[in-house]
Amino acid sequence: MSLTRRDFTRQTALTGAGVALTGVVGALATAPGALAAEDGAVGESHDDTEGEGQASHGQREPGYGPLIPDPDGILALPAGFSYRVLARSGVTRLESGEFTPGKHDGTATFEGPRGVTLLVVNHELKGVRSSVEHPVPLTEGLVYDPAAPGGCTVVESHRSGEVAQWVGIAGTVQNCAGGSTPWGTWLTCEETEDRVGKNGAAKDHGYVFEVDPCDRRANQDPKPVKALGRYAHEAVVVDPKRGHLYLTEDADTPNGLLYRWVPPHGFKHGRGRLRTLADDAGVLQAATCYDSGGRFVDDLSRATRIGTVYGVDWTEVPDRDARTVSVRKQFGAGEVTRGRKLEGMWWGDGGAYVVSSYARDESPLQHDGQVWFYDPRRRTLTLKVRFGVNPDPSRDGAYDGPDNITVSPYGGLILAEDGEGVQHLIGATDSGRTYPIARNELNLGTAEDPGYSEFAGVVFSPDGRTLYASIQTPGIMLAITGPWKRQPRRP
Repeated sequence: MSLTRRDFTRQTALTGAGVALTGVVGALATAPGALAAEDGAVGESHDDTEGEGQASHGQREPGYGPLIPDPDGILALPAGFSYRVLARSGVTRLESGEFTPGKHDGTATFEGPRGVTLLVVNHELKGVRSSVEHPVPLTEGLVYDPAAPGGCTVVESHRSGEVAQWVGIAGTVQNCAGGSTPWGTWLTCEETEDRVGKNGAAKDHGYVFEVDPCDRRANQDPKPVKALGRYAHEAVVVDPKRGHLYLTEDADTPNGLLYRWVPPHGFKHGRGRLRTLADDAGVLQAATCYDSGGRFVDDLSRATRIGTVYGVDWTEVPDRDARTVSVRKQFGAGEVTRGRKLEGMWWGDGGAYVVSSYARDESPLQHDGQVWFYDPRRRTLTLKVRFGVNPDPSRDGAYDGPDNITVSPYGGLILAEDGEGVQHLIGATDSGRTYPIARNELNLGTAEDPGYSEFAGVVFSPDGRTLYASIQTPGIMLAITGPWKRQPRRP
């Protein structure tokens, strides 16, 4: 049953200030360059390179202290932390002998046998396969389209330090983010709308595929889950209680959409069950938002105050396979709510955290990042984090462009920065403070004009002791360990 505009208007009137904010991150804000949670004013810059970890009012400062430059020029970390390179494109090799593919992106971890951690890693590779230096190898039985360069690999990390790698799926295009499932598999998302013939493709692309890290036989003969639609997929999460899937679209002209897939009556989730669905199974819908006054919201960039709450209705997609018109173009003005760079997602606290990486001239208002929380029980979307436009991306500590996201077992969120200039892994506490966890020091430019690749694939190990992340270019997977601690909650 949808939440009508009248219901939402009545609900917010009864509660006065709107729906209460709950969850691990509460009413998040960000600093520097963020809008404060209390009054919408620009938050003051927080310099993590000073002090002894104590705030002036006696509260413990968030984070782990200043970042220490890395003599190897890869990753700056706080004192007491260290990293290990698990895989590097063009250097390490798969068990079949081929080099690790490049362009690491979305990643999930799974508990393997005897203390092994299994990681499924997307490789965001696109274009003509022959032009890609290290494509995902075309492993027999695991290929969807032999002309495509992308796919997933599985990294097996042992406590002893031994690492093994193999192909999970090959022959896909621009595997960007994705999401893990409650039944222990990975859903990899193609961020493309390429049709047969584009870059030599033998099949249509723009789908979601399921990869099982624990059963290689289950990955044979890859089949797209067409019920989830064909568009520029970014990420996906699963509601373990209701069985709904939520998906983001990274696209513009016009801006992309937030989707929900409702399974058909009687469908039971489980390993391999999605690939048994008919192409038109269930219902694919796009989000339509409205404010507390019942007014339609055309674009998520309209929200400038932390704690903004929108009611959400869901509008059915007419042609989910986009046979003639892209899915996002099938809706007219006033039918759905759009958002630029709808990217990472993570399920936690009974709902879905959703990232909009930035908004520029293609959007009504500009920003350098938002994090929203969708509450399926209340059918509301709440703005938790907003980064104002970064005036100086070259300055260390001025964050912008959040992309991949995870909920930390130590409180708050961890965001992978994919912006301009310096790139970080960023922590955000529930009281609205941000702090750096790591800084990419691998300069791909020159001393005069430095350039740094984005972070991606941020995720903790099942036991919470190791934070994994990748530097997308050239493709380096890192395992970060250290004295993790629970971050201070709001005073």
